Amino acid sequence: MNADFLMIQKMRAGDQNSIDRFVEKYYPAIYKYCRLQVKDSYTAEDLTQETFIRFFESLERYKHSGKTMNYLYVIASNACRDYFRKTKEEPLDNPDEYVFQDSGAELRMDIQNAFESLPDEIREAAVLYFAGGLKQKDISRITGAGLPLVKYRIRRARELLSALLGKEDQ
Repeated sequence: MNADFLMIQKMRAGDQNSIDRFVEKYYPAIYKYCRLQVKDSYTAEDLTQETFIRFFESLERYKHSGKTMNYLYVIASNACRDYFRKTKEEPLDNPDEYVFQDSGAELRMDIQNAFESLPDEIREAAVLYFAGGLKQKDISRITGAGLPLVKYRIRRARELLSALLGKEDQ
């Protein structure tokens, strides 16, 4: 049996330890996704928390199919879309040290700025693919876009990111 399935069963039974482990397991990836969607680290933190709130509110209805991370990405994507619908103001420019922590500070800022300059629909696919490490078919399910469109968006993101970061096309 899948470890997430067992953890979800325990969470449904009210086991606080399982809830804490679940959040610890998935929080970094969801935060990273939200952080690449918005410029402000505080807003990304709020959106990450909103993602988990929405997940726990729907826990009783959640049908575990072995892809808990994908389900969380769908919720996070919807939370980010809701945020952008509610506010038209430009988020603060505050690059976070957490995103791409294996890179140097200057490269981290360059990567953050490059992702932020991508068009929204391309950025979402790029974040899920490059930062989230998801497969294209999973991105298709999460975003609701067809697989050929996801492939195009990732290819286009690769081209744009290469140009923005001053690298030759790969």
